[in-house]
Parts: sequence; C-alpha cells; structure tokens
Amino acid sequence: MADRTGAADSEALHVELVAADRTVWSGDAAMVIARTTEGDLGVLRDHAPALSLLSEAVVEIQVDGTDDVVVAAVDGGFLSVANNRVSILSEHIELGEEIHVDKAKAELEEARGLIGANNEAERRVRRAEARLRAAEKVSSGASH
Repeated sequence: MADRTGAADSEALHVELVAADRTVWSGDAAMVIARTTEGDLGVLRDHAPALSLLSEAVVEIQVDGTDDVVVAAVDGGFLSVANNRVSILSEHIELGEEIHVDKAKAELEEARGLIGANNEAERRVRRAEARLRAAEKVSSGASH
C-alpha cells in the first residue's frame, strides 16, 4: 500500500476492538495501551510488528486528534500490530461506559467468595476487576 519511505508517517494508527459477537470499536488512534501476559504494551504509529497474548485487563485507546480516551475491559485474547493497524481480539470486550459500577462490584465480591471452590474463580476475579477498573476510569474521567 503506502511506501515505507515517508508516506507511512502520515498514516493513522487504525485500531479495531473485536469481540466474538461484534466489533466493539473501530477508529484511528494516537496511542493504545494494553496489558499483555508479559506486561503493559504501548503502541504508537509505526510500531514494530507484534503479536501478544492479552491479560484480563483494561485497554486504553487515545483517539487520534482528540482528548477522548476509549476504555474497555477485555477478557484475555490477542493483540496484533502490523502496518499501523492494531487488532484487539477477545471473546468478551466491554466499553467502560457499558459497565455498571455497582453490578461490577457485586460480581467481583461474588467471584472473590468462590476462590478455592473451583479453578474458574481466579479468572472470574481478574475479569471482574478489569471490568470495574474500566467502569471507574470512564466515570472518574467523564467530562461529557
């Protein structure tokens, strides 16, 4: 497509948040921050190609040309970076504004109560914590 001699500098960083049942968000970004199994990863335009496993955590997307930040909770999955395109693929993704804080807190408490009862409990706790962080980031930073 674009040659890599300078035309790529004008390319936007295109990001897609894709859950198993829908495209949750798609657009141009200045920066993406995601937690992988190896630690936090920040992606800017012209980032080297990468493929990483995501942790149950919060993904933040700084929308290009604005002060807006898209915040989402992901349930693990994959992050792929290549040619100024970032794909975040997860079975479940929820935007912070879709998550009700009180419900997320209740789910976290329920999941914590199950620790030791089964192998799924710790994963449920991590997912509930990520959902709660995403919801709280949106509610504490909401200026609209």
